[in-house]
Amino acid sequence: MNKRGHVLNAALLAVGLGFVLEPAGDARTFETVGVVFVPLVLGALFPDVDTHFGKHRKTLHNLFVLGVVAAYPLFVDNLHWVWLGVVTHYVLDVLGTTRGIALFYPLWSEEFGLPIGVPVKSDWADLMMLAVTAFEIAIAAFVVFVLPPYLPPEVTNVVGL
Repeated sequence: MNKRGHVLNAALLAVGLGFVLEPAGDARTFETVGVVFVPLVLGALFPDVDTHFGKHRKTLHNLFVLGVVAAYPLFVDNLHWVWLGVVTHYVLDVLGTTRGIALFYPLWSEEFGLPIGVPVKSDWADLMMLAVTAFEIAIAAFVVFVLPPYLPPEVTNVVGL
């Protein structure tokens, strides 16, 4: 996916998450959208920094980088949603494009993707981005509304559900 697609995905996901996390549609909903918007967009753009150094879709498109970014909130209090932006970038590249990403780089350079993607410059790229975004919002709704009764209370307390 191109940078425009990643930014639109993150922006739409921020709005969707706002309504998933605060479904009333009131000021709290829009406050939540505001809280997640910038970190999601920054996280969604971060992996493509590797277009300027290293190997694109390898150097910053792997599980090690995701683990490092996901650990940030444990040490830095203002990066709670950046990891989700990185995840959405990976999901969009795996589901939405024909190339995929090297999830296990530098240990393994194989790029993984699913055969449902479209070429980045395809006329269908925007529609694919919207479909992937809808899928991501559905997963978020599942995690927030369906999954908690099946999790131990310790887990739901830790993740805030």
